Order: sequence, then C-alpha cells, then structure tokens
Amino acid sequence: METFSALLGAGRRAHLIGAGGVSMSALAEVLSGRGLLVTGSDRQDSDAVRRLISLGIPVEIGESGRYLPGSDVVIRTAAAREDNPEVIRAQELGIPLLERADAWGELMRGYAKSICVAGTHGKTTTTGMLTHIAEDADPTVMLGGRLPLLGGIGHRVGAGDMILAEACEYHNSYHRFRPTTAVLLNIDEDHLDFFSGLEELIMSFRTFAKLVPPGGFVIANGTDENVRKALIGIDALWLGSDVRAEDLRDDRGRYSFTVTVYGKAVAEARLRVPGMFNVKNALAAAAAALANGLTGDDVTRGLNSFTGTGRRMEYRGRVNGADVYDDYAHHPSAIAATLTAARAMGYKRVLCVFQPHTYTRTKALFREFCEALRGFDRAYLADIYAARENDPGDIHSKMLAQQIPGSVYTGTHGKTVDAVLNDLQPGDMLMTMGAGDVDGVAARLIL
Repeated sequence: METFSALLGAGRRAHLIGAGGVSMSALAEVLSGRGLLVTGSDRQDSDAVRRLISLGIPVEIGESGRYLPGSDVVIRTAAAREDNPEVIRAQELGIPLLERADAWGELMRGYAKSICVAGTHGKTTTTGMLTHIAEDADPTVMLGGRLPLLGGIGHRVGAGDMILAEACEYHNSYHRFRPTTAVLLNIDEDHLDFFSGLEELIMSFRTFAKLVPPGGFVIANGTDENVRKALIGIDALWLGSDVRAEDLRDDRGRYSFTVTVYGKAVAEARLRVPGMFNVKNALAAAAAALANGLTGDDVTRGLNSFTGTGRRMEYRGRVNGADVYDDYAHHPSAIAATLTAARAMGYKRVLCVFQPHTYTRTKALFREFCEALRGFDRAYLADIYAARENDPGDIHSKMLAQQIPGSVYTGTHGKTVDAVLNDLQPGDMLMTMGAGDVDGVAARLIL
C-alpha cells in the first residue's frame, strides 16, 4: 500500500466522513488548498458544511457513500467508528482509512516548522495569539475557535513553511502529530471518560513532548506543577523563569508587560484581552514564535493586535444595562480563572449561566464545580450537555444548584433566558459558560 503521505499528495482524491466538524472542515480546506480533490459527508447540515460547498468541496448530508468510489483515501472523524456505513463501504472497496489526527500528522511532515499547542486550557487563545504574531510568515492554521483575523473562522491554508495547530489530548490524538515545537500550557484532571486519572494524563503529555525531534523546542509553563512532572528529564524553555513578564501593569484586568528572555527585554505587550491567564498564554505564544525565528517586533505587533477568539470571554452585547459575555470554560479551573478576570473588570455583580459539559466530567469534578461556581454573585444552572454520552441517571444540574447558595436551576435555554432577564441590572456582567450550546442563551438575550 502507498504511504499516507503519498495518498495526501496533490491530485489525489480524499473523502472525509464527518466533514462538518471543527477540525475536519479545516482539514478539508487545507487538503483542497494543497491540490487534492476533496469530497465529504456529514450527518447534519451546518455553517461549516455550507462553507465547504461554497468553496467547491461537495458534501453530502447523509452517509450513502455516493462520493466513495474512486477515492484514494478516506479520512474519518473520531465519531465515525467501525459500524459507520461509509467506513464499512470504504473497507469493502479496499480504500485506505485514515484517522483525522493521523491526517494532520502526515500534513505536518510537509512543514519545516510545526508548532503544536497543548494544555487543558488556553489552546485556542494561545494559537490565536501565535497566528497574529506569525501573520507575515503566512502560516497554515488550525484552531478550535473563530478568529477575526481569519475572517471569523478557525483555519487558513498558508503559503509559508509554518503550521500552527491546537493539539488535543482527548483519546491521545495529539500523539499522532509531528511537532517541531511542542507547547505545554497546563495540565488539569479532565477527560476522565478516557484517562484513568491524573497520572495517566500527565504521562500522555510527556509522550506528546517527546515527539519533538532533536533541534526542536519544548515550551513549558514552569508555574504548573503537573507540567513540571510531565517534563522531568526533558529540556524545555520554561515560562516563568527563562521567559518572563516583567514590569506588569494592570488596567482593570487587562495587562501590559515587557517580555524578557533570559533577562533580556525582547517585546512590549499591551493585551486587549483580560485575565492573568492570558499573560501566561501570551508568554507561551511569544516564546514559541521567538524560538522559530520570529522577531520581538512581530511579538509586540501580534500580541497588541489580538482581540480574542470566539467564545473566549467574547463580548456579545448589552441587555438591561448589563454586559453579556460568552466563554467556553467547562472545567472548574477555567471557570475560576475566568471569574477572577471578570472581577477585575469592575462590574457591580458578576453572574453566570453555566451549562455542564458531559455527565462524566460533572460527576468526577462535582465538588470542584460547586466551589468554582460559588464565587459568582448568582449562578444559573442549565441542563447538562450530553455531547458524546448517554444519561446515566445519577448526576443532574439540580444537584449542583442544591450545593451552591443563591444559585438557580433553570434547565432549558428558554427558562434560563426568562430567569436572567428578570434579574439583570445596570452595572452587571453576565457570563454564559460551557462547551455545549449555551452560547445560544447569550444570542437570545441580546436580540
């Protein structure tokens, strides 16, 4: 059989199962931009599917296999398992099957500089910052959120020798990547429907870091205990010691600082996004950029022009004299960090609508969720977003509300909107939070 690299060459035909997914739709565009003839299928229509069709990439709604004959390779999303009808048909036709993460890994071989950003939190923001910094290098980009610089989508096919990509730990998919620079932002206990616990997760990140070849770079957050454990015996450029934020100035939660490398000032940052966690994200982006030949001027320009990505403390509008923001935070640590940033912005009250993401995560981190959500002046609890899981019947958002004084269980989006509108006052901030479809609440509030 031909190598996968050969199968992903210009002029070959690639069919993508689940083409409407965030990473899959980006992959479709990148492959098309590299000269492949790309087709796709998805179980439902979406903005991403319609965008692919507008770009001349045929996508079938359904899984009839109409585009499979003649394909050189089939690439499937992680959700398309062995019982998927198109997977079965591809095997019958003898067409090689490739996992999405493997396809990205093969593509990375074609770039001299492959910067992969990993961590429980901050991947999208850090990759977005890197995209701004590296703009003049025309990188290929794959991130899991909308970036205004990319026209409101999360990917781009560049002509340069650099690829910037988020590297997700779920199912160890990032072990199939080919980083020449690996960035480790933080490690928190998460994805416990796959990992047995924190120690296995730490070892997963260690395996990812060891993928970097000789001459490459590992950029690591030295203030994170679990990152330090993961990198015992591995050389790294450490954020917080080798790379630092000096002369830190706080303007209502937005920070300005000097980026120093081994004590030498290299860039000046005035962040337009709030939160101390974004100082750490900015240092990671700066370090990765500088290690790969970009300049201090690039870092200054890029960080100062970055206004955020979609669903990361994204301002959505105003209602009842209150400001409404939307955020992707779905882990207790991220919720706590986002709340700290919000408090520094000077609002009278900080309220949140929280939609837990997956039953497994809600149950495993129940106590931590309660502690993080108690910090809000009021928390509205929507029903758990099931995502890939079935309801086990032993965990519910009502249980969170019972443990959080002053919180309100609202359940549906409609009831949540009604409850929030009856409470919001001038001078409040409302944050809709979660990795599901809770952003729909923000959209309905500001109509």
